[in-house]
Amino acid sequence: MREIAYFPGCTHFSTARHFETSAAEVFRTLGYELAEKFSWVCCGTVHGLSTDNLMQNLAAVRNLARAEAAGVRRLVTNCAMCYNTLKQANELVRENPEALKNINDFMDEEPDYHGEVEVLHSLQLLLEIGAEEIEKRVVKPLDSIRVAPYYGCLLLRPRSVAVDNPEKPKIMEEILRAAGAKIVQDARLRYCCGSYHTVDRKEIVVSRISEIISASKRKGADIIAVACPLCEFNLDKRQEYLTSERIPVLYFTQLLALAFGKEDSCLFEKHFVDPRPLLRERGVLDE
Repeated sequence: MREIAYFPGCTHFSTARHFETSAAEVFRTLGYELAEKFSWVCCGTVHGLSTDNLMQNLAAVRNLARAEAAGVRRLVTNCAMCYNTLKQANELVRENPEALKNINDFMDEEPDYHGEVEVLHSLQLLLEIGAEEIEKRVVKPLDSIRVAPYYGCLLLRPRSVAVDNPEKPKIMEEILRAAGAKIVQDARLRYCCGSYHTVDRKEIVVSRISEIISASKRKGADIIAVACPLCEFNLDKRQEYLTSERIPVLYFTQLLALAFGKEDSCLFEKHFVDPRPLLRERGVLDE
């Protein structure tokens, strides 16, 4: 079993526990162990846009410094928010030696960071492992399910940290196709879900998810696949405010785990829109 240095992020032990458990099982099935190699803290949640406040990058760089000091050179995360925040901070300090020095000087009790860690999203690692390896481990093909891969903002923007072509991403599609899923596409699968407006402006989120879900249904989707805990919450839980027929929203790792016959790791009971009736109807989940 090959160990991969892993940054879980905060939500993976709370609201996104089903992301964590399914991802761990997927990589274990593929011969990889997701290993926490250092004492991590919250990534900082979002990358700040102001250019005159380096301290907004402190949490992200602190994690990268601890990872580097532990000998980590490639750091994988499942969470799109963590990926985007860590990746943008990493690019900033790699390209700006003065910014790196200032942050290192401020973190006087932490090891200095030298920019030697590469940040990856787990989708990128799965693409490296390859569709052929995924196909070999499929015991329950998802060929009876039409999936809409939802990317949202943080996997594709800004362009400098995108996991794929921001205009025509295919990375999630390729991985889910390897598990047998039929894929539906629509430009709205790259729209923002409303993000943290779910706290103070729910009407914005409801408007956004209504558009995303309606577009997915028109294309024939049975399920929406996501890679972000906040997107999952907004697209799943905020369907409580929609009057239209509901659609299950699953992490891409849950779909892979299901195809690998590891449904116990999926924790489907954690969803607002229960996916189990549909999955049983389509013959990919046992009664």
